[in-house]
Amino acid sequence: MLKRLFSLPIISALAKSSPTLSHKTIEREKHNISRRHISRSALKVMQRLGDGGYEAYLVGGGVRDLLLDDSPKDFDIATNATPEQVKYLFRNSRIIGRRFKIVHVRFGREIIEVTTFRDNHSENTGNKNSAKSDEGMLLRDNVYGDVRTDAVRRDFTVNALYYTLDQFSIHDFTGGMQDIANRKIRIIGKAETRYQEDPVRMLRAVRFAGKLDFDIDKATAAPIHKLGSLLRNIPAARLFEEVLKLFMGGYGSAVLPKLREYDLLQYVLPATDEALKSDLPYAQALFTQALINTDKRIKNDQRVTPAYIYAAMLWPSVCAEQDKLQKEGMQPVLAHQQAAQNIVSLQLQTTSIPKRFTQSMREIWDLQHRLSRRQGKRAERLFEHPRFRAAYDFVLMREEAGEDLKGLGKWWTRYQEEEAEGRETMVAKLGQSKGQSRRKRPAHKRKPAAPQD
Repeated sequence: MLKRLFSLPIISALAKSSPTLSHKTIEREKHNISRRHISRSALKVMQRLGDGGYEAYLVGGGVRDLLLDDSPKDFDIATNATPEQVKYLFRNSRIIGRRFKIVHVRFGREIIEVTTFRDNHSENTGNKNSAKSDEGMLLRDNVYGDVRTDAVRRDFTVNALYYTLDQFSIHDFTGGMQDIANRKIRIIGKAETRYQEDPVRMLRAVRFAGKLDFDIDKATAAPIHKLGSLLRNIPAARLFEEVLKLFMGGYGSAVLPKLREYDLLQYVLPATDEALKSDLPYAQALFTQALINTDKRIKNDQRVTPAYIYAAMLWPSVCAEQDKLQKEGMQPVLAHQQAAQNIVSLQLQTTSIPKRFTQSMREIWDLQHRLSRRQGKRAERLFEHPRFRAAYDFVLMREEAGEDLKGLGKWWTRYQEEEAEGRETMVAKLGQSKGQSRRKRPAHKRKPAAPQD
């Protein structure tokens, strides 16, 4: 379908034309988007806004992904109705956000995000609706406009395509169809200014390039190395959400090389970046394997957790820090605990991580050491640990990355397959490890009995 789409007359013409385009309308017979592939909830929102006398368009990644024959995860609506007017139409909605006012319309577990058309900022704009930092970053952006001004306020051309139920056409104001045809990520407007307005757009550029297997336009890529440090101004909570989008969207293995190419990894995972630049043992292979495994799980609709991703991306740094502390004379157990604390604290300076995830991370790391100590009743207790499965998978991943763990993963795989009697036999065969022989307790001298009266 994608090949046929790019061969359509309208797309061929766009690909040969200037990158600065006027309004183009792509009629239904000239694009591949069908209502059957659009969320029924999104269609309901568009229909009700239309019935209320407002404009309503499906916009953003939903339109882009449908054109690429992909299944969108989210469906966003743009309208000329204000947030308050949208909320009046939908009882099942609420207004969120201060920087950008957005309306969430809830249908069961599904949320349809509705935004009001944005406009450019000017000196006459009131402080209640518009505000910028000294670096040019938008602190408040609630200046409303029409569909044309909204299009040029969006980040990339491929995300500025508008699908309407009016004759089921697509409206293109920025050349997004051309850039989809050319498989290119291009920012709308002057790249340096747009990154200063919102530095996260640099992360979005590499994320979309990795996800879609598109190239980043030269003018769009040029300022990234120089402006990457602006990401330090982004709140830690927002950067945490961006990390999840980068590595838990099903294409993390393609995004990581892009982050390194544009030297942006240091601003989201500083310890991971340092591990790669220092060429720590197994770091590159471990990160790649972790992201490949995560991508596969997401594609198979299996559960993934931020704790596992962070645990993998920070593990080589924890090991390096532990080695350093042990060389300074700290005992191994204490060195591991302190190393984990140091690396987690470093990461928290960049991205916030909810405590439930940091706790899981540290348990996975701790079990990496404990899983090798299987004598006696230890194996049974470890097998019953709530984090055993995650820790076991982590061991397998380390072995897949090339680390020699003396067959630890194979042993635990077999242990899970055996019945109780077979497990006891496996543990008995381990014997007493060298250096772990039991020390005899010193005999206590009995006190002489008290003289009898």
